[in-house]
Amino acid sequence: MHVRDFDDSTLWRISTYERMRAETGESGFARLNAKSVLPTTLSAELSQLQRAQSSGDALEVVAACVRQHESALILLRHRELVWPLTLFPQHSLYHLPRSIIESLQQGVRDLEVIAVDPPGLRPPGHAMHERIADGPGYRPLAPLLWTLALHAPRETLFDDIAGRAAYRLMSDFVPEASALAGALGPALKRLRVEIASLADIARWPGMNRERAARLLNGAYLQGGLMVLRTHTAARDSTSGRERLRGWLRAGR
Repeated sequence: MHVRDFDDSTLWRISTYERMRAETGESGFARLNAKSVLPTTLSAELSQLQRAQSSGDALEVVAACVRQHESALILLRHRELVWPLTLFPQHSLYHLPRSIIESLQQGVRDLEVIAVDPPGLRPPGHAMHERIADGPGYRPLAPLLWTLALHAPRETLFDDIAGRAAYRLMSDFVPEASALAGALGPALKRLRVEIASLADIARWPGMNRERAARLLNGAYLQGGLMVLRTHTAARDSTSGRERLRGWLRAGR
């Protein structure tokens, strides 16, 4: 079986991927070199997600790469296909042989991370030209981050921004055009001039707790969120159910 390049416009079926993994022990996607490994700091975050049983959470894994500014190949299971998502956070780019945003917007019940590997591609403009893909597969990262925040299975705030806090958008943050649709647009505009807790935002017109959490996660992923822990508007953002889940995880 020949391994296909990343610039191939087709996607593997999950059954083909699983057969390749079982037969060879490899993911079936070429790396930059056989000895390449993920950076230690990113590996540590991914190990922590595995201990918390969140290693399949696409939003958490993408957030780890963004926080560490590290490139990685994230193999996603979605609609019985394997999507080889290569992130380049330092360049605000990602690569996929086919756009996934429209598919994510239609439903993500089966979205799951099945593996995280060192990147098999380099970003455009890299001094070492080999493994720079041809074709239109490189795309701006911000629209993908926003789509994942709004549609991925995770409905609660990232731990980094949860707890007792109030929120406001940074003055230079420019949301994606798609972020301004519906009730989210007015909420984002309001957060430019107001400082509000999660509970406050959830009470705004057209909003609820889940939409507020997704909005804040999206702004956080794109570096546009201020988290104010000591402001008078700060409130505990963790619900009783979330506190119970955290307590049960800590007890494992």
